[in-house]
Amino acid sequence: MEQAWLVVNAFLRSGTFRETENALLAAARRAGLRMRVMTNDSFIAADCLDFSPPAALFFDKDIRLAQRMEAAGMRLFNPARAIAVCDDKTATALAITEAGLPQPETILCPKTFPGVGYPDTRFLDGVINSLGFPMVVKEGHGSFGNQVYLLSDRDDLLRLLNRIDDKPLLFQRFISESAGHDLRVYVVGGAVAAAIQRENRKGDFRANIEHGGTASAYAPTREEASLAVAACRACGADFAGVDLLVSDHGPLVCEVNSNAHFLGLTAATGVNPADHIVSLVKNSL
Repeated sequence: MEQAWLVVNAFLRSGTFRETENALLAAARRAGLRMRVMTNDSFIAADCLDFSPPAALFFDKDIRLAQRMEAAGMRLFNPARAIAVCDDKTATALAITEAGLPQPETILCPKTFPGVGYPDTRFLDGVINSLGFPMVVKEGHGSFGNQVYLLSDRDDLLRLLNRIDDKPLLFQRFISESAGHDLRVYVVGGAVAAAIQRENRKGDFRANIEHGGTASAYAPTREEASLAVAACRACGADFAGVDLLVSDHGPLVCEVNSNAHFLGLTAATGVNPADHIVSLVKNSL
């Protein structure tokens, strides 16, 4: 029986993290793949990769560990570069721009340093003139719709900048017709495995289930499916949950999530992306 590792975070061991891990292990058993769980704190010793299998399902964001494993000759699903690009929304926006794919108009915030912040905020004039209010602001790092803000005026923007300090940020045009509604398209191996539409009827502009959104099965159009696959490819991911906004001018890439949880999607659609993901790993051995 072929063997691979499932790499997960040692410090996120509750709720959906455990359930997602169990779903992947169950899929591996169905596929006849012996999959061993390895937490990211298991790789402290210098020789820990000497007897590693040829491939691993890397369901974590420990990018430096992923790079070490690739340097040792392992094939990771997803690769270290893809995880790094997807884990930083500013890097995702650059990858989507480079690929020529549609997304909301986006401006990256200039870099500053800890304790320095933004004593000169004249650059905001150009941001506000381009994007207007309300405006979406996203921290580079965040999950489940957290660290994403809808701001109504310049004072809101200044307060946020002062609080965030030196974290990477992007400013984005608010797509009003998509407020509280988006599509999550799960792409695996260059094809759409399943999709849901998420809707928040509680007044939150974010559609994430964690913020009150509900999910229902969705059949993406050809344009939406093609865009999701292209966004996944642009970020170098073998699999990803691609979030799309439905605008008056067609679908737009919102985010690409390299190790997106899929339990809610499975419940809504009856499709288990774990089987598709495990097939990718097994076919590489």
